[in-house]
Amino acid sequence: MVFSKSRTPRPPLDRAGLLEFAVRSLSSKMKSIRDLRRKLNERAEPGEDGVASVDAVIEKLKDLGYLSDERFAADYTRLRKENEKFGRRRVQQGLMQKGIAQELTNSTLATAYDEVDEAALAKQYVERKRMKKPEGEKEIARAMRRLMAAGFSTKTIWKVLRSWGAELEEVDVVEEEV
Repeated sequence: MVFSKSRTPRPPLDRAGLLEFAVRSLSSKMKSIRDLRRKLNERAEPGEDGVASVDAVIEKLKDLGYLSDERFAADYTRLRKENEKFGRRRVQQGLMQKGIAQELTNSTLATAYDEVDEAALAKQYVERKRMKKPEGEKEIARAMRRLMAAGFSTKTIWKVLRSWGAELEEVDVVEEEV
């Protein structure tokens, strides 16, 4: 027998309720302005009054220093680079999905990944994920896909695979400018 909760719809929140909801939401997890706006729109009154309330709450949070896309982008990039050992492209995709503007994304990534040796970062990623030396073409292809998904450039992936002693055919790799 399956028990399901019948949810009664939550009543929409006024401006003070939205502010309290936003502060609680930001205290549990950092959010971009776009993500917070989406959450607030779900709880706001329908219509123009709700939109005006959401805009006012977001401006108030910006003024108080609780909400900043610049700070969010910098923290997100730092955490993904240092903790997850992700490459530049993976972090860029994440920032774009969070609704961060392309100019801000590019400047944040430039400052964060300027001095980073991508091959060393890829090796740290391999160690963190406990990837084994690939034996055979299938395992080499699997390792390549995994490193590409982690955001590393093709040139870097070839370096890592060659450092493992994997036998690879020579292929001209043309790097794209990001």
